[in-house]
Amino acid sequence: MSQGPRSGLAAVSAALLAMSRHLEVRDVLKTIVASARELLDAQYAALGVPDDHGGFAQFVVDGVSEEEWKAIGPLPRQHGILASMLHEARAERLADVRKDPRFEGWPSAHPELADFLGLPIRDGDEIIGALFLANKLCPPGENPPHPPSPSPDGACGFTEDDEELLAILAQHAAIALTNARLYERSRELTIAEERSRLAHELHDAVSQKLFSLRLTAQAAAALVDRDPGRAKGELQQVAALAAEAADELRAAVVELRPAALDEDGLVATLRTQIQVLDRAHTARVTFDSRGVRALPAAQEEALLRVAQEALHNALRHSGADHVDVSLDKRGGGAVLRVTDDGSGFDPRGVRRAGRHLGLVSMRDRASGVGGRLTVESAPGKGTTIEMEVPGG
Repeated sequence: MSQGPRSGLAAVSAALLAMSRHLEVRDVLKTIVASARELLDAQYAALGVPDDHGGFAQFVVDGVSEEEWKAIGPLPRQHGILASMLHEARAERLADVRKDPRFEGWPSAHPELADFLGLPIRDGDEIIGALFLANKLCPPGENPPHPPSPSPDGACGFTEDDEELLAILAQHAAIALTNARLYERSRELTIAEERSRLAHELHDAVSQKLFSLRLTAQAAAALVDRDPGRAKGELQQVAALAAEAADELRAAVVELRPAALDEDGLVATLRTQIQVLDRAHTARVTFDSRGVRALPAAQEEALLRVAQEALHNALRHSGADHVDVSLDKRGGGAVLRVTDDGSGFDPRGVRRAGRHLGLVSMRDRASGVGGRLTVESAPGKGTTIEMEVPGG
């Protein structure tokens, strides 16, 4: 096997554990690519998940900066060496990819690749991805001077041992990627079921409110001439019912709206949703964040859902005038805090309050991503809900 700084059983074990740690497909892809590049001492690594139209549904790279990646342009198509790995299902180890007759060039901003090692990722007979490395880094003292640098014209090059090691990684990558896909499919089904439940609840709740509102409005119309005082009372009830119906709609919209975590990240998504809530409610809702970087997708989703649940409780049940939300860096992870100045409750009544305020589901979400949830409250003293998650 490669004799670089990450060689040996411990390094292989660390790479395999890293692959199995994540449940989101995108996180798994990134971990596979980073592990392969580091373990085999390559300058570049990439993994493509093919679609059914000659392109790639997902394509992840390591060793290329975000600016460089944007400059390269559109995702590659399934052609040349990549097509060979995907369609002929065989490993490709080349001293110089540029000299291979199947080489079809690359965009002007693309980094220069020389020696190449690629392998299909297979789930049974299905090819679910293509993993490849380029530009083997020479150990200090061999050809290029220290520090390691890409081998010129394949001077170091990938070895048969490298190919065997990459094959082991590819086998475990197939397992990790398949598990992640199953997890995401399961979550999609859960979300679909939850949205269906919310739609039924929304229909029932709002339909009842609108039915009551219509009857009350009819009663007010009938009383306008003969009893203006009672008609005024009925119209006040109309206003109250309309406000309740609007609250039901606001709550449902927040829960049904798909979170833009992949595009905007947790901080921006939270800030946007809180700005909407601040405009929609009479209570003042504020948000502050310091030092939080991107977290694994499962942790970001859990934090978002707990924040939404806590905000829902504060705005619908507590009678708060102010609700403050903060998200701060803590160690390698983050801590979310939602504080209101509302009516509060007795935490000792956990069984009743837990069901009413969704505390059980919030605790489940926190523990599901290795975090913890704490609740501080007292009657008349407001409530603080804090969720801490570790780093990924």
